[in-house]
Amino acid sequence: MRALEIIQTLEAMVAQKIPAFVWGAPGIGKSSIVKQIATKNSLDFIDLRLSLLDPTDLKGIPFYDAATHRALWAPPAFLPTSGKGILFLDELNSAPPAVQASAYQLILDRQIGEYILPEGWAIIAAGNRENDRGVVYKMPSPLANRFVHLQMQVNVEDWRAWAFTCKIDKRIIGYISYKKEDLFNFDASQSQKSFATPRSWEFVDAILKSDMQESLLLNAIGGAIGKDLAVNFLSFAKVMHRLPNIEKILSTGKGEYPEAVDVLYALSAGLVSHFLYEPSPERLEALLGYVLGLQSEFSVMVVQDLQRSGITMEQSPLFAQWVQKFAYLL
Repeated sequence: MRALEIIQTLEAMVAQKIPAFVWGAPGIGKSSIVKQIATKNSLDFIDLRLSLLDPTDLKGIPFYDAATHRALWAPPAFLPTSGKGILFLDELNSAPPAVQASAYQLILDRQIGEYILPEGWAIIAAGNRENDRGVVYKMPSPLANRFVHLQMQVNVEDWRAWAFTCKIDKRIIGYISYKKEDLFNFDASQSQKSFATPRSWEFVDAILKSDMQESLLLNAIGGAIGKDLAVNFLSFAKVMHRLPNIEKILSTGKGEYPEAVDVLYALSAGLVSHFLYEPSPERLEALLGYVLGLQSEFSVMVVQDLQRSGITMEQSPLFAQWVQKFAYLL
């Protein structure tokens, strides 16, 4: 399932308190998506890394109650006691079998020992697939049967929409638009330490926004996504100086039209990024006026990226012209 489909499915399951398990390769954003759902719906969010817990950490510690002469369980402080939210059990299948077993009752019965999960809380879990070379344990059938299982896949268009929203460096967005296969190149059969995933491209974004010397960029970025891919990306980034003046385009609607494909990908990402940074009706009209003369596939790319980012343009006369001109591609 695509990230957008995962989000929509999980939102419905959270509303009905149906336990769900999201499977996927490392670094594709499973944890980020669950946190995004919580933030969007104004829910509290507790992230438990079960691979770091002991069985008693989840169930609690037994103690003697002198009043009743019974042994009771003192629940851990990190479990919620009120309100509404998502209890996220991350890396569940990386936890030792004893820890997984202690989660059985919590997931199905919403209680464990003396502790009862508040009514307003939903449970979502996530983990890497068993063939991803991670430290995982085969999930016991009784535990697996307590979840609805969702398989998450990487989708470039979903990532682009997220990247524009999060103001990821336009050079990265342009490069991934140009070479979609480089968003995710993890190969479980290889033993490489650095490989491209949506998470490692976030690292590249942070590196580019740091004060790091230019001479150090290749090794730093190579440490995130691999040396060969870092060379390709930095070579692509050099085309940015060949772009027309984007701010001039957004203020006047006029500018040069490049012909090189790599420059056009970079330009498309740059136009969307600059507009979203400072949106206005006047800048939208100028942008639409410019993309009317842009090569068709890149004109469509710009408009669709804006629409995915929540920009409405149906009331614009120029948008009516744009639809008429490019309707055959829609």
